[in-house]
Amino acid sequence: MYDLFRRWQRGGTWKRIFAELQTQADSKNLITWDINVDSTVCRAHCRRSRPAASPSSRTTTGSDARAAA
Repeated sequence: MYDLFRRWQRGGTWKRIFAELQTQADSKNLITWDINVDSTVCRAHCRRSRPAASPSSRTTTGSDARAAA
């Protein structure tokens, strides 16, 4: 039985059966097609990474230069 199942799976038989059943159910309005977008996924994919500020990138003032010398 398992070999038959795997053969049908590899050959696409199960996908064709599912597609036909889905088509028949949809033609009888037995399927409600909803689209759901999870905003957490969108936010994670749209986020820009910012480079970390390095200590040497800050503005040096005259008093900082004298203290470092």
